[in-house]
Amino acid sequence: MIELAPSILSADFARLAEQIQAAERGGGTVIHVDVMDGHFVPNITLGPPVIASLRKVTKLPLDCHLMIEHPDEFIPALADAGADWISVHYEACRHLHRSLELIAQHGMQPAVVINPATRVNLLIDILPMVHHVLVMSVNPGFGGQKFIPFSLDKIQRLCELREEMGLHYRVEVDGGIGHDTIAQVVQAGADLLVAGNAVFGDGNAEENARSLLALAQTVSRASKESTQSFRATGDSQTSAGHRQGKESAEVKSL
Repeated sequence: MIELAPSILSADFARLAEQIQAAERGGGTVIHVDVMDGHFVPNITLGPPVIASLRKVTKLPLDCHLMIEHPDEFIPALADAGADWISVHYEACRHLHRSLELIAQHGMQPAVVINPATRVNLLIDILPMVHHVLVMSVNPGFGGQKFIPFSLDKIQRLCELREEMGLHYRVEVDGGIGHDTIAQVVQAGADLLVAGNAVFGDGNAEENARSLLALAQTVSRASKESTQSFRATGDSQTSAGHRQGKESAEVKSL
């Protein structure tokens, strides 16, 4: 199922509750919260007190993306504040397995994030532990950046691994998502779409969220129909080949 996760990094912080509610009316079903410390990334945003305030104004899952050093130190406080999903960076965790276990132990859904320069195959051993994998399609730290095209390869690879390993994690993408890129990421296989500037940038969060989600859903339906048609054609050709082989064998026996 395709879901839109409006990112409040691009929202008007003076009207945060109002803008979250507008994005929710537009079809947003997850609220993406970027937590930055000014060390792991060159920006500072917000922490547990603001997340606790957000919890009072929405019942949607709070998807907290930790762009911080030493994330384990903040996991208990984020759980107390009301976070639902916690994603930690592969690049920031010295003991990633332990960090994911800690998130789960505090009753939240664990997830892992990879930067543009990090290879997907480095995650194979921990994929059974995660609720989702977040692919950064820009370098983390600031909103409004340009989408990095080779992120599509990472999304496709994660979808392949999910099928090969018989897992059910979701694939989330964050960075440069808008009307000009959303079709590509959906076709690649992403199903959690983080959008900040495209939702909140011009102040029309409800309308923007609705149009982005509608476009993503249309592309998703078309991709599924195309896949089903391809499989049906393949099955038909295989059946025809079996029939021809059987008929050839019968003729030879005569």
